[in-house]
Order: sequence, then C-alpha cells, then structure tokens
Amino acid sequence: MARPREFDENDVLDKAMHLFWQKGYEATSIQELLSAMGISRGSLYDAFGDKHALFLAVLERYRQRSHARFLQTLGQPGSVKVAITELFNYVVAEAVADAKRRGCLLTNSTVELSPHDAAVADVINWNCRWVQDVLYEALRRGQAQGEISPEANIEALAQFLFNSLQGLRVVSKTNTDQQALENIVKITVSVVK
Repeated sequence: MARPREFDENDVLDKAMHLFWQKGYEATSIQELLSAMGISRGSLYDAFGDKHALFLAVLERYRQRSHARFLQTLGQPGSVKVAITELFNYVVAEAVADAKRRGCLLTNSTVELSPHDAAVADVINWNCRWVQDVLYEALRRGQAQGEISPEANIEALAQFLFNSLQGLRVVSKTNTDQQALENIVKITVSVVK
C-alpha cells in the first residue's frame, strides 16, 4: 500500500513554478527544486516522475491560472474593446509590478524550450491556439454587438492581438517603463475597429 503524500501537491507545484519562472528550465537544478518545494528526491519522483514531467505539470498549472484571467476579462459583458484594453493593461501592470522581470512562463518556455522539446512545444502550441480562439470569440461578439466592423478579418485580428500580447510580454522583461508599455498598448488596441 502506497504511503499518503505528506505535502500539498498544488503548494509544491506553485513553489516549483516560481523557481522555473525565475530561472528557466535548464538553469534550475533538481537540488534547487527540492529545496524550494520542501520535499525529498523520492517524493518528487513518486509524485511527478522527473524534472521534465514536473515542468510539464507546472506549465499546466500556470496555463490554467492564466486562462482563468483571460476568460474573466474577455468574457465580461459590455464592450469588447474595453475588455481587450483591460487585458493588455493587466499585462502591463503585472510587468511593472514584477521587480524580478519574470515575464510570462509560457512565453519564456516558448523561447527556451519549444525549438527542441516536443512535449513543451505541444503545450505551447495548444495554448497559442486556445488564446487566439478566445480572442476570436471576443471579437466575433464585438462584431455581433456592432462595435467591430463586419468587414474586419477577426481571425487575422485575433492572431495579431495574440502576437502583440506575446511581444509585450517579451519587451516587458527588459523594459518596465510603464508609459512606454502603455504606448504600445494604445497603438495595438487602436487597430480593433
């Protein structure tokens, strides 16, 4: 009979997430993970498998949290343009408040691992499609409300907005000048017509 876990899985995933988020996958050692998570090597392997499997679990947890924010913001009733602006402003506020300049864990993983890690690339690709689909549905709602032109190519617009979000997250890792980031947001959302 297996022993019950002596730790809260979500708690240790959060601790691992913050370490991976700060250092990246490759630069994070197993020993650093064990120290941060407060568990033994055996517990890590029993619960998650290995470092890579742990990282995939961390990405899933992070993705679920970020998706909740997207749905909350873009799913609110009222103006779609306002909701899109709020989403971008949230990214700016998060970047400016983050003294560690961590950026977005999914975006960081895209750059660090996607080119040579098929499992991470699958998570990232699925996430990209999901975000674009949510943006598309919001834009479609904006068209139905008469807020966005019926002639607008909302598929291309969703792709553009997704790309702009990714770019904003990358830029904000080195530039946390709030006014500069707000200028980027202002120009970006001005194309939603």
